[in-house]
Amino acid sequence: MKNKDQTIALLPSGFVDLLPPEAGQEADAISDLISVFRGFGYHRVKPPLLEFEESLFATGPGAAQSDDMFRLMDPISHKMVGIRSDITAQITRIVASRLKDAPRPLRLTYANDALRTKGSQQRTERQFTQVGCELVGVEDKQADVEVCIAALAGLTRLDVGAVTLDLTLPRLVDQIFAHYEATAQQQEQTRAALIDRDVDRLAAMASPMADVLVQLVKASGPVEISLDALMGIRLPQAAAASIMELRDFYEALKSAIDAFEFGHVAVSIDVIDTIGFEYHHGLGFSLFSDKARGPLGRGGRYEIAFGQDSARESACGFTLYMDTVRAAMDAPKPQNMVLVSMDESWGVIRSLQEEGWIVVRASGQNNKAPESTHEYKDGKVVERT
Repeated sequence: MKNKDQTIALLPSGFVDLLPPEAGQEADAISDLISVFRGFGYHRVKPPLLEFEESLFATGPGAAQSDDMFRLMDPISHKMVGIRSDITAQITRIVASRLKDAPRPLRLTYANDALRTKGSQQRTERQFTQVGCELVGVEDKQADVEVCIAALAGLTRLDVGAVTLDLTLPRLVDQIFAHYEATAQQQEQTRAALIDRDVDRLAAMASPMADVLVQLVKASGPVEISLDALMGIRLPQAAAASIMELRDFYEALKSAIDAFEFGHVAVSIDVIDTIGFEYHHGLGFSLFSDKARGPLGRGGRYEIAFGQDSARESACGFTLYMDTVRAAMDAPKPQNMVLVSMDESWGVIRSLQEEGWIVVRASGQNNKAPESTHEYKDGKVVERT
């Protein structure tokens, strides 16, 4: 390939061609996940790639992620449209419009590509597939447990290694700010220190609020240790109530994890984690694997509010990022692939396929088919040597 041809074959930063065998592996993984979610009663939806700005950026998930969305003008309507950066924003529109009168609770699942204007330090990809579930119309800890278990069951099917479910309370820091009447400047400085987990910078602020936040940072860790530490911190009333709700939720979650025998799953707590939970309230959670860098997915409870007159509904759900999930999966194993001659009858080929073989016809110079594990000789399938 000439230099000029190499240049025009380049892709923008954050975009990749997914080639064999990874493309096939991801497609199979998505199919497995949807099958698992169907077992919990979730029905698939498929929203469009782009929507009008006013619907995509409506109050809720869309508004919280508007900075991540590509915008362009629709040449037919001459109105501005946005390309989705997260499927949840579209789920809120579907729930509040197309499925407004459908019986609750709603259980919806999806598997679609999302596009973002920029990557993050943890996730540099700007186009990736999201697979997830949303449970709408139930505001109860058992609903939160259900979506956590569905996510863990899906990841277990894919065998992504040891999984950590990291619990957080995205609005806990806001509750503490409100109690201590923190100014906008104090909030900005404090959030920066919390993101960096910089307890020295927090302690240097020398205030009762900072002292509480230092204790919360230090309380992060494995659930058994973290819960005891959190229960021992003197917190404002609203924040203390949130910790009690977290404890009750974990007891229900642990019972479900034990019932499903998820021995490979560990639970941890980091109640000050707010990154990626801009529109969540109540419980939030992230999923990690010891075999991949960055989160496999995130989820939690949020509120559906679409338009000025729409009734608000509580919902919970999660999204898995397939690029990270794929990185945690083992390399695809060679499949049973049999090589047949180009002049072999189509009847034989059909019979072999019905037996479960992948059949490759030898042709021209590629009569070796190096990816094949077997070959068809004298009416028999024999292992290639």
